[in-house]
Amino acid sequence: MKTKFILLAGLIFTVHHLFAQNVRFTNSGVIEFEKSINQHATIKKAIARSGGMMGGSFDDFKKSVPQFKLLKSTLKFSGNKTLFAPVVETDDNRGMFGGSPESEQSNITYTDLSTNTFITEKKFFEETFLVKDSPRKINWKLTSEMRDIAGYECRRANAIIMDSVYVVAFYTDKIPVSGGPESFTGLPGMILGVALPHDNITWFAKTVTDKPVPVTEIKPPNKGKPMDNKSLLETISRVLNRWGSEASRMIKLLLI
Repeated sequence: MKTKFILLAGLIFTVHHLFAQNVRFTNSGVIEFEKSINQHATIKKAIARSGGMMGGSFDDFKKSVPQFKLLKSTLKFSGNKTLFAPVVETDDNRGMFGGSPESEQSNITYTDLSTNTFITEKKFFEETFLVKDSPRKINWKLTSEMRDIAGYECRRANAIIMDSVYVVAFYTDKIPVSGGPESFTGLPGMILGVALPHDNITWFAKTVTDKPVPVTEIKPPNKGKPMDNKSLLETISRVLNRWGSEASRMIKLLLI
């Protein structure tokens, strides 16, 4: 009996060792993301905030606007460098709130984790800003919840950013790059899913292509009025100072 137990234990150890040897960690590739905006939920909240003064009922809006607006983007990564950029679409997919941060996917975001560099090109209506700063520090809280995204087993993490924006993220340690879509970084692996439940917005990876990415394809954007995050906040706050409570929501979505 003792001999059988030793043989069984040895077999289990061998299988586990062989499995571990075959696990592939992706250090370079391209991730295709899809941003989803629940327009019906967004419209319902907008009607409530306006006191019903938007010029139509919720049922009227639901008939004329699709529930979900879907926007595509790619995240190229190689080593500790990432470049998140929108996929330009030829059809008109602006939705009801075209031009606003909640309905667009226009940011081009470059991150170099080895040098703590964050550069993003942000469009806000007719303005373009080139923001250079360090990556946002996010106090993530890891959970035991797991979810499969684009073929990768991902662990859930939660956080609050900008004092009140609740974020749910899913990351995989099989891609050992602490990056993610938009400005979301700081987890022990690549973020393949992000949800802002209170804002009805999600970003989820649809495909992950494991392949070498030339350094020439991961370059920071260079268009827009140069500033840091503090200057951007001051600038857009002045622009939106007459928007009341709506301004606070718009500012937070622009700073994501």
